[in-house]
This record gives sequence, structure tokens and C-alpha cells, in this order.
Amino acid sequence: MQLRSVIYALGIMILLVTAAMIPCALVDVADGNGMAHVFPVAGSISALIGSLFWVMARSGDLSIGQREAFLLTVSIWVVINAVGALPFLVSGYSVTDSLFESVSGMTTTGATVFTGLENMPRGLLLWRSILHWIGGVGIIVTAVAILPQLRVGGMQLFSLESSDRTGKFLPKVSDIAAYIGFAYVALSMACALLYSMSGMNWFDAINHSMSTLAAGGFSTYDASFTQFNGTPAIYVAIIFMVIAAMPFSLLAILLLKGQVGPLLRDPQPRLFLALALILSLIIVIYRESHLGMVTFEERWEEATYAVFSVTSVMTGTGFVTKPYDTWGNPVITLMLFATFLGGCAGSAAGGIKMFRLEITAKALRAWSQRMVQPHRKAPIRYAGRIVDEDTLQSVMVFLFLYLVTFMLSAALLSFSGLDTMSAISAAAACISNVGPGLGPIVGPSTNYAALNDFATWVCTVTMLLGRLEFMVIFAVLTPRFWRG
Repeated sequence: MQLRSVIYALGIMILLVTAAMIPCALVDVADGNGMAHVFPVAGSISALIGSLFWVMARSGDLSIGQREAFLLTVSIWVVINAVGALPFLVSGYSVTDSLFESVSGMTTTGATVFTGLENMPRGLLLWRSILHWIGGVGIIVTAVAILPQLRVGGMQLFSLESSDRTGKFLPKVSDIAAYIGFAYVALSMACALLYSMSGMNWFDAINHSMSTLAAGGFSTYDASFTQFNGTPAIYVAIIFMVIAAMPFSLLAILLLKGQVGPLLRDPQPRLFLALALILSLIIVIYRESHLGMVTFEERWEEATYAVFSVTSVMTGTGFVTKPYDTWGNPVITLMLFATFLGGCAGSAAGGIKMFRLEITAKALRAWSQRMVQPHRKAPIRYAGRIVDEDTLQSVMVFLFLYLVTFMLSAALLSFSGLDTMSAISAAAACISNVGPGLGPIVGPSTNYAALNDFATWVCTVTMLLGRLEFMVIFAVLTPRFWRG
């Protein structure tokens, strides 16, 4: 195994993340809040580590094969999360809380253990949003350029043109990253501009735009998006949360080439929008029957909050405008169901993803037909193509690992002392990278600050497993991987 190439790439990534600390340091200096030392100290530590990695591995064979790609994918997400935790550590937070916040940011989960955000130094608030923003584009590049090449989780369906994995892997990833990066930056700027026009100040607009495009959910207020209820920012958030759940490779084609055809032909956006609309409609009808709303304004307001909540949970953004866990047991059940769904493959959203849901449904239908007619040929098709056995097996293995990890996480959280609803919803929210769970402890009106250290570590590991889609991490942990 060519560890030199992995170390070299890690050094570059650490230095890039270190450079992202500069705006945060400038904000703290400008504010004169007494925390101006945080980012220079954290940046010096990470820059030293990144430079050592880069110097040690800059010469020699830097080719990357499939095994190196597996290791690099896992290593980047572990090491960068550790680097992201440094500013919180220097600020005085514990190792557990610092790493949880960093992992939550990088995986775009948006769960937080911090309270009193309004009084937190603006440099740290900006850093939390930057972690989201970096993690969001990192997830997209991983899903579009890396996971299809590693043929895990059924992502090989979205593999781009084939390439030699022994020497062209990194250049290919850099090309794809540049291609997607333009769309990501352009949409982030547009979101920030619209937020500012809808009543946010520039600092809030920039932070929330990074959180929205990354489908993250970190806010600059403890109240999350409740702070902006009654403003047009609600509608801006809904639009860009939906955009964040779309395949970014197809959005890049739309923005760069003006071609809307590939996006329209992809079945994922249609399924995502249909499910979001159905769930929102059910909640609106239920709320209408129980609240007895009379005026159009009341109905429109409740419908807006229902659509916002469903979109926020399905995309994994996790912004909150209303405590939807107080809307009744049927709504709680629907929101828990929505937590697992996710967005489209190649998006910033978490969850199971639309293509896996569709393939699984078609596989169940095909197998039921074969049970009745054993000799009947019922090929499974996705987007007009026959799904091969390798892809189908990858999807089923992913779903199995997803279910097992969720149940194990929920059991461990229950052992930590959480009630059943909090344990189940926290496990679901972390594995799907949604953020807020349900109930009085981890629900939309609270955060994860009440968890003990054991539960916090369980959630941290669950977030990372859910974001890297299990099989990459499990493959690296097997003895055979290291034996070659």
C-alpha cells in the first residue's frame, strides 16, 4: 500500500482547512472580544502538522489505487474532524464536546452541544458554519467522485467515465471538485444575498447560507430559524434546502452549460419532491382537522411551517421554526419516518437516499413476482438501465448496515440513560445526519448538551458512520484490508 500518497493528501487537506481559519481570526480581532488568540493558536498547531505531513511525503510515488482511496477517504474525515475541533479546544471546551461539534459540522449533521450561541464569539460561530460548508462540498465530491469508484452502497450507478485507478485518481477528483465547486460557491453566494434581502444582517446571512447549502443546520441563535419566523427568509430557506438535496453534478451542468435535461431525466428529484409534498400535505390536513383554522392566513402559515419542517428533516438540514414534536403523535411518527429518507445521491443531504429507496421498492416487487411465477424474468431498472447484481447487492448491504448501526446506536443511547423516544430519535438523527431528534431532551426545541460523555461519543461515531455510508469505514477496519 502506498501510504506516502495518503499522507501527502492529508497534509494538503490539513493546510487547506487551516487556511479556512483566517476569516474567523480576523472576525475575532475586529470584534476585540478577548478571544483573538484562539484561531492563531489552533491554526499554528494544524499548520505544523499539515506541513510535516506534506514535507514527509512530497517526493516519491504518489499514485493512488483502490485500497489507498479507501484509506484516504476514511483518514481525511477523521483527521480533518480532529483539526476542526482545535479552535473549540483552545476556547476551553472539553475534548468530547469539541470533537462532537466538529464532527457534527463536517458531517453536516447540525446537532450541537453548545448553548448561548448569541453570546459566543463570532469567530467560533463563523467557524461552525465554515465546517458545514467545507463538509458539504466534501460530501458531494466524495459521493460523486470517490464512492462510485469504490463501488460501495450502490453508488456505482453514478460512476462517471472510467479511469485508471493507479495514477489518475487524484487528478480526476480535482477536476470533479472544480466542476462542482463553482456551482456550490455560486449557489452559496445567491443564498446569502437572498437572506440579506429578506431581513438578515450580513453575518447571519453568510452563516445561514453556508449551513443551508451544506444541508447542515448550525445557526447563530439557540432558537435556530425560529429567530426569523414571519420573514421571507423562511421561503428562501425552503428553496435552498431543496437545492441542497439535489444531485450537485447535475446542478453544475445546469449552471455551467444551461442544460436542464439531465436534471429532469433523473428520477431522484421527482421522488424527493413527491415524498416531501405528500408528507407535508398529510401534516397540513392533520393540523387543519385539530386546530380548526378559519382564515387563509392561518392556513398558509401552518402550511409553510409544515413544508419547512418536512424539508428540513428530509434534507438533513435540521433548521427549526416550530417545535413539531408537539404537533401530535401522528406527526411525530411521520417526522421520524422522514428522518430516514434523505435526499438525492450526489447531494449534501444525508439519509438513505432516493435511489436506494426506489431500487429497494422495485426489488421487492420483482422478487414478489418471481415467487408467484418462478420462471418470470423481472429485471430491475433504474433511470432506464438494468440494475446489475453487484449494484443491487451493494444497496442491500448498505440498508442492512444502516439498520444494524441504527439499532445498535439506539440501544447504546438507551443504556446511557436516555428515554426510549430520545434514544431512537437521536440515533436516527445522527445516522441520517439530520441534527434535531424528538422529545424533550434532543428535540427541535433543545439540543444535545444534556447528553453524558458516553452518549455524546456514541452520537459522534454514529454521525461519522452515517456520513461515510458504513462500508468504507468497515472495509478499512477489516484485517484483510491491511494484509492486501
